[in-house]
Amino acid sequence: MQNSIMAGKLYIVPTPVGNLGDMTPRAVEVLRQADCVLAEDTRTSGVLMKHFGIDTRMQSHHKFNEHDTLPTIISRLQGGETIALVSDAGTPAISDPGFMLVRECRRNGIEVETLPGATAFVPALVNSGLPCDRFCFEGFLPQKKGRATRLASLAQETRTMIFYESPMRLAKTLLQLAEAFGGDRQASVSREISKLHNSTHNGTLEELAQYFTANEPRGEIVIVVAGKEPAENVKIDKYAQFKNHNIQTI
Repeated sequence: MQNSIMAGKLYIVPTPVGNLGDMTPRAVEVLRQADCVLAEDTRTSGVLMKHFGIDTRMQSHHKFNEHDTLPTIISRLQGGETIALVSDAGTPAISDPGFMLVRECRRNGIEVETLPGATAFVPALVNSGLPCDRFCFEGFLPQKKGRATRLASLAQETRTMIFYESPMRLAKTLLQLAEAFGGDRQASVSREISKLHNSTHNGTLEELAQYFTANEPRGEIVIVVAGKEPAENVKIDKYAQFKNHNIQTI
């Protein structure tokens, strides 16, 4: 049964991953009309708000304080406030804070509406040239504990896989992916999506690891890796055992 108290509404508002021109008019309007904007970093979101002339009050809401702020936010929503949630870039709750708040709103019968908008992995996936009819989003791999286990569990994945990574760890991660999936697995690395110096590099995991070891990247990184080819699609060369052998004729 839904909460009988007159409830407000939570808006999940995507913001540009690079180019401010990607901000939708509706997103701007929601931020203007909200009673409060919850921001992952008020300084980062402040630049966006100032650019679009939005003076709505902001409040910090990030992974380090979301457990503590949840009860107060839910109470305010139940009291009739309209609150918008933004992250530093892209869609909140996609490798950013947001999931816990949405879950609590659902548990308390509070209406939630997520606006369509920017997220980094979609353009990276489409731009990769790898199959995008079926894919799995893995986000950031565990940095230490559980990393090897996660990679091992993905070695048999047949869908295209998407990872987020920092530029400092990119080369090392590509080497680990090559070790887990095979160096000849096709992949792509997209960086600075929608920004002035955006780029996508395609190749095998081994080739990409070599390139980014020699060329240190900057900016936000999305790695897209082809899934393992299904066994029924793998061609077997029945003459392979005879290749590279010298056959003597008597």
